[in-house]
Amino acid sequence: MQFEKISTNGVSLHTALAGPEDGPLVILLHGFPEAWFCWRHQIEYLAEQGYRVAVPDQRGYNLSDKPEGVEAYKLSILAQDILGLADALGHEQFYLAGHDWGAAVAWYLGIEHPQRLKALSILNVPHPQIFRRHLISSFKQRMRSWYILFFQLPVVPEALFKAFNSKIVLQNMQHLDDEEKEQYLAAWSDPKAITGMLNWYRAIVRHPPSLPRPATVNVPTLVIWGKQDRYLSVRMAQPSADMCKDGRLVILDNATHWVTQDEPEKVGALLLEHFRKNI
Repeated sequence: MQFEKISTNGVSLHTALAGPEDGPLVILLHGFPEAWFCWRHQIEYLAEQGYRVAVPDQRGYNLSDKPEGVEAYKLSILAQDILGLADALGHEQFYLAGHDWGAAVAWYLGIEHPQRLKALSILNVPHPQIFRRHLISSFKQRMRSWYILFFQLPVVPEALFKAFNSKIVLQNMQHLDDEEKEQYLAAWSDPKAITGMLNWYRAIVRHPPSLPRPATVNVPTLVIWGKQDRYLSVRMAQPSADMCKDGRLVILDNATHWVTQDEPEKVGALLLEHFRKNI
């Protein structure tokens, strides 16, 4: 595995790279509060299958640039980061998989820039219009998503995150071993990283993207969902897949929200199967 700082869309993204340089490009996108290494199990596997795998720390995270201001984290800007990354790597089209916030970026790219994607994979995040619908209609989902409103506060979330040395988050990520926890704590040690991560949540509320209605995804799409997700109801999984012209849902009964680490081999195999179907 190599690491490079790649310039794209006015920022520099620290990116893990693996696999043959002439292989088909796969971009894997992490979510909150993670970094490139949440995909560590799948990177090696896909690289061994001949893919060129690129896994950036997205803006605001870990070793990538952390621009100031909430507006710098609008979803349309985050999506342009990834298109620019593919351009920098010399690929017009690529395979894309995203988890958590990375899946939100992936959904946006599938809706707004389908011509750039060979195939799309979404892990444990609903289609944006399905999520909005459930937030309105489901009191239980609103309770599960309480932290989105809390993160809108200035200063307070950063202060609590720092004061508790991120223990609250780590307690919710029990899949990590001690070495992995140290990686995350190092990634969060920069105060700018905490604000950068939280600004993703602030931007989606203050600058919601304008999407077509219905926002149909015209890219072959695989939705993988850990059924034991504490934050996002599995009831949103099938309706999300139904928003795709060619959508398929796979539910992993024993996996939580952290599906890439709960079921690493299964996720890798599902991604490979999906990519190979859509050359």
